[in-house]
Amino acid sequence: MNVSVVVPTRNRSSLLSKTLRTVLWQQQVELEVIVIDEASTDDTAARLATLGDARVRVIRHDRPLGVSAARNRGAAEAHGEWLAFVDDDDLWAPDKLVQQIHAAQAVGRDWAYAGSVNISDRGQVVYGRPPLSPEEVVAALRRYNAIPGGGSNVVVRRATWMMVGPFNTRLRNTEDWEMWIRLAQHGPPACVYDPLVGYRVHDSNSSLDIAEIVRGTQLIEALHHTTADWGRLHRWLAESCLRRGQRRDALAQFAMAAVRGQLRGVASDLHGILRRRVARRVRRVGIEGTVSSDPWMATAETWLQLLEDHDLASSDQPPTPVTVSEHTSHN
Repeated sequence: MNVSVVVPTRNRSSLLSKTLRTVLWQQQVELEVIVIDEASTDDTAARLATLGDARVRVIRHDRPLGVSAARNRGAAEAHGEWLAFVDDDDLWAPDKLVQQIHAAQAVGRDWAYAGSVNISDRGQVVYGRPPLSPEEVVAALRRYNAIPGGGSNVVVRRATWMMVGPFNTRLRNTEDWEMWIRLAQHGPPACVYDPLVGYRVHDSNSSLDIAEIVRGTQLIEALHHTTADWGRLHRWLAESCLRRGQRRDALAQFAMAAVRGQLRGVASDLHGILRRRVARRVRRVGIEGTVSSDPWMATAETWLQLLEDHDLASSDQPPTPVTVSEHTSHN
């Protein structure tokens, strides 16, 4: 299996290092890794220069063109049969690509997604739920982004992407959702049920730009002649506000979500927020507390622990690839 992985990056050298390690530890695939450096002014170029892995190719833009343009540039330079994208702050399980490609091949599909979990800056799983089935995803995509993990999730045949793409450069942080809509119009995806993507939650996530998310959603509505599920979107925006410490704004977003038919969803969100805060307090006082009581999220904890065990922060070599779990595929 030949896979080209495109990694856009700008001024996130410390985050990028760990992301690349989880790309380079992918098993049972032939990798080509194309890093698009969006005119970084930190030590990104220096770190990439010392990586010492022939599979990695770096393309530098003289000025930042945006994530869509960066992904499009990488895809245009790619040679693999399959194409995958990963943001410079996300992590992959060691068998992500092979499991997704096997799932797609088994049912004759041209693209596939997997489960995803949110990870704190300490590497702890803080949230996650099993993904929807492919049928549910296709039905939902015109109303909201039903594929978790952003642009770091999907793997697609390069020929299919070249036919359906490119990413819309008018969109800055909803471009992945718009692309999935077009891929779904081409044909349904395959799914690997297990959490193979780790979405790292931190203060510089692009998902915190609420104004841009609203603008992007409105543009998607116009492009695809659809109506977004704004109640669900307001719930998601409320979480973004909370991560920025904007509690008053979060309450306003929750209120708008409830008015737009998401009262039960808001109640579920508030319950989850309370549960996560209790769990963090338990960990602070030194009592063993983890989400591993949830078997699905425990799968992600297994490969995340493997990352920690290999002390990736100070190693220039990817860990030995291993299979960390049994995976279930859905067509």
